[in-house]
Parts: sequence; structure tokens; C-alpha cells
Amino acid sequence: MKAPSRRSTLWIAAGILPGFRVLFVEASRSLGFGARIVSGYLHNSGQDIVGSRDAGSTHAWAEVYVPGAGWITFDPTNRGVGGFNLIPVAVARDIRQAMPVAGSFVGITDACIGMSVEVRVTSMV
Repeated sequence: MKAPSRRSTLWIAAGILPGFRVLFVEASRSLGFGARIVSGYLHNSGQDIVGSRDAGSTHAWAEVYVPGAGWITFDPTNRGVGGFNLIPVAVARDIRQAMPVAGSFVGITDACIGMSVEVRVTSMV
């Protein structure tokens, strides 16, 4: 799978939220930093954060490697630094490699009546 060019990243970032993460990662790489996309869950018990519909919504963010400090979490969608409310599941160089759910269905359109997923986030403290 070929990563998008910087020019296509700017075009993509203009219209969709994942584009902000891709743009941030590509900009960080162009400055010589290691950067990656992280996919997982956004713990938002107050349901007041962008990209969240309930307490455990799927979400993606960026991480940049800074020598001496390690991987630092950036959430461009919510203008956040640090990941106290982010639960990582997948880490990848390209956003297409970190999708939480991917696949296809072949069959008649009414074969699936419904589907639901529940994520319960609890504190270990």
C-alpha cells in the first residue's frame, strides 16, 4: 500500500477529519521527526469532545517521536497534547493500516438486520 503524497494529503485534509491527522503526521515527518497514526478509543464520559458519540467512541490520533522525550501524543481533532483519555489499539505508519474495522460484505442487502458494539471503559485506579 503506497502512502499518499504530500500534495494529495493537503487535498484530503481539506475535507475530512482523518485528513487533519494525516496532515499533522506528514508535516512532522517533513521536519525530520518520526511520526505515526494511532487508532483506538476516545474515553469521553462527559460526551463533550469532538469525534465522540458516547463514552467509548473509536478515534484516531497522531504520535511524534521526539529524541529524549519519546513518543508524544497529539490529537489534532480536539487540539490536544497527551493521551490521558485515549486508549490505543493499533499503531501504523499509514492511516489505512490502522483502521479498527475493515472488510466487505457479499450477499443480499437485508441479510443483516443490525449490529451493535459496546465499549466499557473503567478506571484501574
